[in-house]
Amino acid sequence: MELDRPVDELQFYVNGKKIVEKNADPEMTLHYYLRRKLGLTGTKLGCAEGGCGACTVMVSRFDVFQKKIIHYSVNACLAPICSLHNAAVTTVEGIGSTTTRLHPVQERIAKAHGSQCGFCTPGFVMSMYTLLRNNPKPTMEEIEETFQGNLCRCTGYRPILKGYSTFAVNSDCCGKAITTDCCMEKNKTVPTCCKTKGSHDTHCLNRDKTNPADLVTRLYDPSEFKPLDPTQEPIFPPELQLHQKLLQKSVLFRGERVTWIQPSNLGELLELKFQYPTARLVVGNTEVGIEMKFKDMLYPVILAPVCIPELKAIQQTETGITFGGACTLTFIKNVLQKAVEKFPEYQTETFKAVLEQLKWFAGEQIRNVAAVAGNIMTASPISDLNPVFMSAQCKVTVASKDGTRAIRMDRNFFSGYRKTVVKPHEILLAIEIPFTKKGEFVSVYKQSTRQEDDIAIVNSAMRVLFREGTNTVEEIRLCYGGMSEKTALAQTTCETLKGREWNEALLEEACKLIAKEMTLEPSAPGGMVEFRRTLAISFFFKFYLTVLQKLSRYLNKNNNYIEQIPPSWISATELFHRDPPSSVQLFQAVPPGQCVEDVVGRPIMHLAAEKQATGEAIYCDDMPHFENELYLAVVTSTKPHAKIIAIDPTDALKMPGIVDFISAKDVPGSNLTGHLCFDETVFAEDTVTCIGYIIGAILADTQPHARRAAKAVKITYEELKPIITIQEAIENESFFLPIRKLEKGDIKQGFEEADHILEGEMHMGGQDHFYMETHCTIAVPKKENGEMELFASTQAASATQGLVAKALGVPSNRIVCRVKRMGGGFGGKESRTTMLSTVVAIAAHKAGRPVRCMYDRDEDMLITGGRHPFLGHYKVGFMKNGKIVALDVTYYSNAGNSMDLSIAIMERALLHMTNAYQVPNTRGVGYMCKTNLSSNTAFRGFGGPQAMMIAECWINDIALTCALPADQVRFLNLYKEGEITHYNLKLENCTVQRCWEECLAISDYHNRQKYVEEFNRQHRWRKRGIAVIPTVFGLSFTVRLLNQAGALVHIYKDGSVLVTHAGTEMGQGLHTKIVQIAGRALQIPADKIYISETSTNTVPNTSPTSASVSSDLNGMAVYNACQILLQRLKPFKEANPSGTWEEWVIAAYIDRVSLSATGFYKTPEIGYDFEKSEGMAFSYMSYGVACSEVEVDCLTGGHMNLRTDIVMDVGFSLNPAIDIGQVEGAFVQGLGLFTLEELRYSPEGFLYTRGPGMYKIPTLGDIPLEFNVTLLRDSPNSKAIYSSKGVGEPPLFLSSSVFFAIKDAIAFARADSGITGPFRLDSPATPERIRNACVDQFTKMCPSANPGTFKPWAVQV
Repeated sequence: MELDRPVDELQFYVNGKKIVEKNADPEMTLHYYLRRKLGLTGTKLGCAEGGCGACTVMVSRFDVFQKKIIHYSVNACLAPICSLHNAAVTTVEGIGSTTTRLHPVQERIAKAHGSQCGFCTPGFVMSMYTLLRNNPKPTMEEIEETFQGNLCRCTGYRPILKGYSTFAVNSDCCGKAITTDCCMEKNKTVPTCCKTKGSHDTHCLNRDKTNPADLVTRLYDPSEFKPLDPTQEPIFPPELQLHQKLLQKSVLFRGERVTWIQPSNLGELLELKFQYPTARLVVGNTEVGIEMKFKDMLYPVILAPVCIPELKAIQQTETGITFGGACTLTFIKNVLQKAVEKFPEYQTETFKAVLEQLKWFAGEQIRNVAAVAGNIMTASPISDLNPVFMSAQCKVTVASKDGTRAIRMDRNFFSGYRKTVVKPHEILLAIEIPFTKKGEFVSVYKQSTRQEDDIAIVNSAMRVLFREGTNTVEEIRLCYGGMSEKTALAQTTCETLKGREWNEALLEEACKLIAKEMTLEPSAPGGMVEFRRTLAISFFFKFYLTVLQKLSRYLNKNNNYIEQIPPSWISATELFHRDPPSSVQLFQAVPPGQCVEDVVGRPIMHLAAEKQATGEAIYCDDMPHFENELYLAVVTSTKPHAKIIAIDPTDALKMPGIVDFISAKDVPGSNLTGHLCFDETVFAEDTVTCIGYIIGAILADTQPHARRAAKAVKITYEELKPIITIQEAIENESFFLPIRKLEKGDIKQGFEEADHILEGEMHMGGQDHFYMETHCTIAVPKKENGEMELFASTQAASATQGLVAKALGVPSNRIVCRVKRMGGGFGGKESRTTMLSTVVAIAAHKAGRPVRCMYDRDEDMLITGGRHPFLGHYKVGFMKNGKIVALDVTYYSNAGNSMDLSIAIMERALLHMTNAYQVPNTRGVGYMCKTNLSSNTAFRGFGGPQAMMIAECWINDIALTCALPADQVRFLNLYKEGEITHYNLKLENCTVQRCWEECLAISDYHNRQKYVEEFNRQHRWRKRGIAVIPTVFGLSFTVRLLNQAGALVHIYKDGSVLVTHAGTEMGQGLHTKIVQIAGRALQIPADKIYISETSTNTVPNTSPTSASVSSDLNGMAVYNACQILLQRLKPFKEANPSGTWEEWVIAAYIDRVSLSATGFYKTPEIGYDFEKSEGMAFSYMSYGVACSEVEVDCLTGGHMNLRTDIVMDVGFSLNPAIDIGQVEGAFVQGLGLFTLEELRYSPEGFLYTRGPGMYKIPTLGDIPLEFNVTLLRDSPNSKAIYSSKGVGEPPLFLSSSVFFAIKDAIAFARADSGITGPFRLDSPATPERIRNACVDQFTKMCPSANPGTFKPWAVQV
């Protein structure tokens, strides 16, 4: 085929409409096409690498090989539009809308409160919709599996799964009253329960004396949901069913840089591969798409072999099942599942191994399109499937123009890093997965940071064949991923074990051989060297035990051959089994007689939930393009600390579509920027102080052009020595000033009186915000008097306005900043958004045209910073009974390269350094380390979680030292009503002890603790742990001037009300609560009230929406405005007492009474002086307690969250659905902080973890199997609007209960190895840290290299 022939027209359907694209660009993704060409913005972009699911759509095709219509979910961010030829695409807009009819899938996620910020919601909707198109009656297991590729950062997943469980055939959502005993009252963790909807007076928890009848469990009524009617779904376009025509001719598309060819037959494909040996074959684009976007690789010719029968074929032979190379992983899974059911068990060992690996292979969207040949030929050293294929010695058939040849996947198949023995002009035609024989056993293992949708740290496939009727090894193959630059076979070990009997002597020798053969250099890429080596041995130990069990059955329990497995070891062979989660939400009903129209205290739906579920909700980048709009891409530093010698954009400016390059010389006002001080620059001038520092920006006609050109800008540096870690900062005394100190009592005397003094240290890692919507700004210059309008995804509209005005050299009154909504914030959009906004504004000013920029996920993570890592040194004095008498703690935070908000974060840390405990003598000192990392910033909790985590660490150490139960020590020291904190605040209405007692009762803690101890006595390699953790969190900004808010309320002549306030909506339900507040204040139905946006030209000088006080401050400001308006309406109501709201309003208008009012509120008596240690730090305190139970695999470091019970004091809840959602969302975000999410840096400060591929936030599979939340009843708060309390941040720390449950389990494991007493476990408790802490004979075989003798791959910052 000639590449210069005319291109073909791309034809496909979108939401039933035929699309004909005459100039299809192979580099354009479906996501970009939908949003920019068709204006369908419901499909979101969260990561651009197929790792978050926000871009999920459904693709439908007539499969000519299966001869049926198939529907499957795909990641639009990876799918090239050229791959959609003759396909039908359905987006979230295509299944329902608020203006016509919501689809049941959209309705249920909205009404079940499963949409908070809403940015991920269309992806969940389309994943569920696709499942139902294929199976209208799915099981709960199938629903959970379909969401493996979807991430949510807000909800904690529980409401999403609960709402969609109503579609399941085996749902626990029966809606019936329960009269039998509830499993929650039993002394064990059971994942199925009566904890479903129904009559709350018969619910098990309400029969408990701690739960009076005014506590209810019903957040919504599932009986109101519309039924699913599969017959009403859109039909597949009949034109696309004319499948005979689809295979008749090849298709060619050509773009600026890439040509895409879809050959029609195998001969044509082989001829093309001969002509273009470097051409890549693409089926799902799950690897090539990543390489082209993130690795800057370019493949000028792409071959798409999706219509070639030989590559789609399956064939069963006497020796196994052969799959064509283009068969997708989902297709292979379905075929192998049927084969396992059909064939004798002994023949399907390898099939089951493949299925086990596919269960955890990426997400459903990837499995649906990824081809088996692509997985093999990618030759990833951590491939999940290649070790299985190698262990089975699968036969692959490769083809070329010259013919075919068969190759065994043995240890020589992978010739190097991402290389195979397949020649450049050959293609992988097929793979045969063989049957196994009698006496042949296969097991697979994989350990990753997170179980679902995660790449392996180490994986393994192990196969052994015994001589017939014996336990003598005839053949054995131990294959590993993650232990070399390629999939590796433990050749020496395998050769040595041949002919040996399967007994303890073999086990002992095999472990020694593996330890010797599976070695890694101390500085090996990926790090975690000791952990990886230990896993290699631990996996074999598991395999050994598993084979012993299978041998026993195979040899009919012939005890002459088989050694007996100790009963306590059997659990080592078991995989974690996850049953569908269950949950209870308990909250206090509104008082009897409350007006129906008064929705305060009722669990009403988030006001934008339905729009979010249909894709109609508009986020910043969803706004239609302005005329002559340009796209901006930033140019950032690649060095952590360096002088800039030269900036050369020449090559970039020559590229297609490029308009200009912007740098410091283009700033019309001040290049200085910052928040608490101006210690940053908008653009780097002479020096860069971190990787990711913005040096300049490219303006172009399209986003792809801008990003390509930004990478072409050449920067010349003179490198300077960087400081990366806290330890390096301490050694170099690199600190920001001031150094904060907080003291109370006589610390010297306290230590003298103590029976014991304990010292320790803990490091707590940082965390990326991973809001689903990255930073985005659109700047529109008005060309008059320096006016500019900004549309930004920011929590701080006024700060954005002020810093943009400063950079442009104009007064703030020329800049308007508007915020409609954000796709999550969590503090990450409080201060760091201004860096992008100022750059975009300067570019728009210079160009005189609208400019837009939305960071890619990798840019966002690199540039914007995250939660501060903390190092804490503590010295604590205590009595024999565990009573604490003195505490001396020193904190070091890694602030990064600028001050940002670090001083306020350190101050809050010092204010929370005792968490919930009364310590009479305290001293806390806080150092902010100045390093060459991107500046760290605000994050939910704002320093509180770091300090409280270190506090719980020393509490735990005290319990271990005194050999006392940890809950006993915690309760002994717990704050009591009227006590004075270490910052001289008297605790009023202190409910922490009430929360504690209710949590213990609801969780059945003491009985379950006994069960945990019994479980651990019976299991050597699996351990359970349980922990109860309190939190006391102060509510108010620690910066006094921020404790204020304004509001503007308009009443229109028709009686409708428009409210504007100082807060921004980021999914936390602030606008919903404000509407509820205004409704009660004005005594009108909430549906008469509307909030459009937050804008600086309506409410000026706004504080950031943060600190969990936005409902408090803005609610009171709105209330104030409403009271002013009610006073104005009072004469008209008195004159016409039987009149309607509309009549009173029009009467006032006729009488020329103003129907617009501003409101204002400032928190009274607030303000703390750290220098003098006096004043009121917080308006009030929030309290909560959580009990969590986990199970740990001591051999791998993996763990499962079995159950969590939370009791949270939120005062009188304004909206229980929103508040419970905040509790659950904060808890799961904290779960990530304390157990999963690890930012990994090179010694030079390069961030490895820049997207969901390497940075793992919790998935649905990480939430506790039982997840119960109770809002404390009868706990009014006189300090906030309608007796409520702020709820966004306080619950986050409760997820540390999972961390300490893990630590409890580790302590049991260590005790079995003869080790007792305190031990260090840094946060997060990753599998690596857990496994290394569970010291045993296997960890001792893999000693650590001496520090200083090698350069580590990653450092702890």
